[in-house]
Amino acid sequence: MTTTVEAIYEGGRLILPQPLPLPEKAHVMVTIETNIAGADPDRTAWLELSERSLLKAWNNPDDDIFNELLTK
Repeated sequence: MTTTVEAIYEGGRLILPQPLPLPEKAHVMVTIETNIAGADPDRTAWLELSERSLLKAWNNPDDDIFNELLTK
């Protein structure tokens, strides 16, 4: 699952605007992208388009058959 949220870095910690729907002590991978406010609008648009396309392909229920085959 991929979730993108903004956070504020303060006192050596990332502060999220609200809790995430994760179990306690869940291990996650964090990618840091700085200068969000001054980001290039074209780059931002391409990144959003890429993320939507990836999520559409990744969350494809038709691919569930492959997961079933792996368990056999």
